[in-house]
Amino acid sequence: MRELAVLPGGPAVVLPTLRAALSGDGPAVLPLASGAPAAGLPARVPRRIAAVLQTSGTAGPPKRVALTANALLASAGATEAALGGPGRWVLALPVHYIAGFQVLVRAIAEGGDPVVLPPGHLDPGSFADAVESIPAAERAYTSLVPAQLGDLLAAPERRVREALRRLDAVLVGGQRLPDQLREAALDHGIGVIRTYGSSETSGGCVYDGLPLGPAEVRIRDGEVRIAGPMLAEEYLGDPERTAAAFVHEDGLRWFRTGDAGELHEGRLRVTGRLDDVLVSGGEKVSVGLVESVVRELPGLQDAVVVAAPHARWGDAPVVVLPHAADETVLAAVRDAVGARLGAAARPDRIETVDPLPTLATGKPDRIALAALVAARSRA
Repeated sequence: MRELAVLPGGPAVVLPTLRAALSGDGPAVLPLASGAPAAGLPARVPRRIAAVLQTSGTAGPPKRVALTANALLASAGATEAALGGPGRWVLALPVHYIAGFQVLVRAIAEGGDPVVLPPGHLDPGSFADAVESIPAAERAYTSLVPAQLGDLLAAPERRVREALRRLDAVLVGGQRLPDQLREAALDHGIGVIRTYGSSETSGGCVYDGLPLGPAEVRIRDGEVRIAGPMLAEEYLGDPERTAAAFVHEDGLRWFRTGDAGELHEGRLRVTGRLDDVLVSGGEKVSVGLVESVVRELPGLQDAVVVAAPHARWGDAPVVVLPHAADETVLAAVRDAVGARLGAAARPDRIETVDPLPTLATGKPDRIALAALVAARSRA
């Protein structure tokens, strides 16, 4: 067994302890956001565990994803090979998220330190300063979420886009990257790579639809499943959840992502969730829970809530009604949902569809509604 170091704070606190954890000389690391609860954590974890990442569940207690040094370093090595070699990383994400945490792992694996941005909301000027501090002879990378990329592209200072162009790769993940945003970045000559992965896969392990290095992807019963040395060991203290998510098939251990997807000539296309959960701004939102809250409001008993693409947040809930509703109704809906489920769950808008499409059972045809709302979002 080894100690578990719970570290609320930024990269300056996490980096030295993580370095020791990866080498086997120190305790395992669990980075926490400032103010995040740490109740129920064990003082010690199995010796093979180097890090624990706490992620939100759609219900019940948070998931605590336990990762070995081998898994984290396998992911870092696959990224280095995919990007064409080692480089200096600009850290723009919190380190309690796997994408930010992996920036630290990659920097350690490559024998350097990342260029760390100030905490809080990403400031375009500070981002440009960070990139400009890297010598031109060095390769340089960063990892962002779509909302950050959108903010940087929209910044009035030209040097921000020049900084993005100077980077050899800009990894973008954490939620769905809207096609329009990706195309805008590519039009500016920015080396955007769409990543797919999670804490359970030590971060992104599929780049622009193609598995990295030793990663393998398959579709089983419509679900995306991933195998490879970067998989997590377990959900700490939750053997039932571990057994459900990690399965052995055909001599390999696979992670069941819960995502629906398709493979075309070896390239993965994620088409949505198998359940009713969407990811908005990096936060998981249960569409069913949002709908329950909305239907409690006067005159909205027939409301249907679906997920729809959002240019900034990846996806967002949208309320569909068989009758028109004004901005006052939308404001009441957003207030009620936000108070019960949090800001990320607040519906983006109300759409009118009259009549609502239904199945033979008389229930709303949610697939048809989601497709219609998505089409309107793109229009």
